[in-house]
Amino acid sequence: MRRIADTLLRSGIIVVFLILLVCVSWQVFSRYALGTPSTVTDELARFLFMWLALVGGAYTYGQGRHLAIDLLPTSRRGRTRRLNEVLITLLIAAFALIVMLWGGMQLVQRTLASGQISPTLRIPMGWVYGAVPLSGAIIAAYAAGNLTLIARGGTIFNPPEDIPLPPEPEAKR
Repeated sequence: MRRIADTLLRSGIIVVFLILLVCVSWQVFSRYALGTPSTVTDELARFLFMWLALVGGAYTYGQGRHLAIDLLPTSRRGRTRRLNEVLITLLIAAFALIVMLWGGMQLVQRTLASGQISPTLRIPMGWVYGAVPLSGAIIAAYAAGNLTLIARGGTIFNPPEDIPLPPEPEAKR
């Protein structure tokens, strides 16, 4: 199931990126070669960039390639390391669920209820802001998968090979 979700997200991100590339290229061409910048591609590029950043960030978290300060979890071993990973994952999940999913849904609902539409494309701004709760749901799903991995004895933070880990503590007798 995770492999299918990863493939769908990756494919969607690639498509959005390609559309964004075309929009920005046309914007540059129309501005400098034709002398009249395209307002449609300007607005579309802004909205696509927002979706790309949020959904791409969620996908990156799921792949374990996100920017992270992992000094604490990677410098520990055994139970302490597992506890650190669980706490960090729970904090990420809480942020994703409370701020991004719940708060994002509130934002989308209020914006749709107000009838706010984009100036050029004339689409409801709630659709644009929909990237926030969607990304929160994706991050929360990945966090749940990470918690399952940790519970099975796996690890989500892998230290770089050039940083030595401290020795295993000796077992108490």
